[in-house]
Amino acid sequence: MRRWQDWASFALGLWLAVSPWLADYAAHDVATANAAVCGLALAVAAHVGFTCDHLSSEWLNLAGGLWLVAAPFALGFESSHVAAVNAIAVGAFITFLSAWTLELDREFGRLWHRLSS
Repeated sequence: MRRWQDWASFALGLWLAVSPWLADYAAHDVATANAAVCGLALAVAAHVGFTCDHLSSEWLNLAGGLWLVAAPFALGFESSHVAAVNAIAVGAFITFLSAWTLELDREFGRLWHRLSS
């Protein structure tokens, strides 16, 4: 089942991969490497999600999104405002979309509702 959330995650991953050059923070090597590697990895995981419908891709995107939220602080590029805001915003959106897709899964959704009740 193809979900629009996977397509949105794919687009966000591609944006992240090219954003250092389009948003003009490519001079910051750590932020650029993080964006390029994570962006491509997230795009590939989203591609797997909409071609094979594996929930493992949603878990990978969830972990990648959480990493992106923490990356500016863990890697020390929080002072590069554009790079940090981009990583945090894309990470938050990817995390939200992945969590939403996991919630839509029938078996995982039932398990989640039992655990949270």
